[in-house]
Amino acid sequence: MLRLNRFIAQSGYCSRRKADELIFTGKVKVNGEVIKEPGTKVNPEKDIVEVEGKKIKLPDKKLYIKLYKPRGYLTQLGRDKFGRKTLTDLFEEIGIKERVFPAGRLDYESEGLLILTNDGDFANLIMHPSKKIRKTYIVEVKGRVRSDTFRRMVKGVKLEDGFVRPDDIKILRKKKDSTVLQITIHTGQKRVVRRFMKTLKHPVLKLIRTKIGKISVDGMKSGEWKYITEKEIKDTRKLANLNKG
Repeated sequence: MLRLNRFIAQSGYCSRRKADELIFTGKVKVNGEVIKEPGTKVNPEKDIVEVEGKKIKLPDKKLYIKLYKPRGYLTQLGRDKFGRKTLTDLFEEIGIKERVFPAGRLDYESEGLLILTNDGDFANLIMHPSKKIRKTYIVEVKGRVRSDTFRRMVKGVKLEDGFVRPDDIKILRKKKDSTVLQITIHTGQKRVVRRFMKTLKHPVLKLIRTKIGKISVDGMKSGEWKYITEKEIKDTRKLANLNKG
C-alpha cells in the first residue's frame, strides 16, 4: 500500500508537492471517487487512480536525465496558450521521447541544467528547500559590482518572501559595463537569483544554472541531454541524507 501522493509521484506524473496540489483541488480519483486527502492509501496492484482524467500506474523503470535548457523555453509540459515554446516543443526538437517531468524550474530567459525524471521522490529531494540541495549559477549582471555591494551580497538581503543569503558567491570577472559572478544557493524561492540581484541594483543580464547537487552540465552544449549516472544520483541523495546504500 502507498500513500496517494507518493503513488502519483512514483508514477512519474509529477512531483509529490504537485501531487498534493492536484489532490487538494479535486483532480484525482481513486476507483472513480474524487479523493482530497493525500495520505489516502492505495493498492498499486488493484486500485485505479486517475489524475486530471488520465489513468496512471507505476513505471517499469526509473529515468533520470540532465538537460541543458536553452533560453526561450518555458519549463512546462504541454503547449503555451500564448504560443511560446515549452519543454514539449524542446523534447520534440532534440529527441526526448521518455515520459519525464522537470524537477524544478528555470525561467523562460534562463538557461542551463534542468533535471528530468519520472521519479517523484527524487524530484522532491531536488526541489524541497529543507533538503538543502545547492544550485550553482553563473550570472552576468548589469554594472560593475563594487566591494561594498559585494559585501552586502555575501551577508544576504531581505526579499518580500524572506531573507536570502547565498551559500557561496564570488566574482569571476568584471567587464566594462557588467560583472560575472558565480552564486551557489539552496533556497527554493521563485526567481530568487534575479530578485536578489535586482534588490542590489544589479539586474541580471544572463543566467546559467550549471549544477544541482552533484549533477552538472560541465561540457554540455545548449539543447544537449544525457542520462544521469548512478554515481551522480547516489551522491546527490547523500547530500540530502537520503541515501539508503
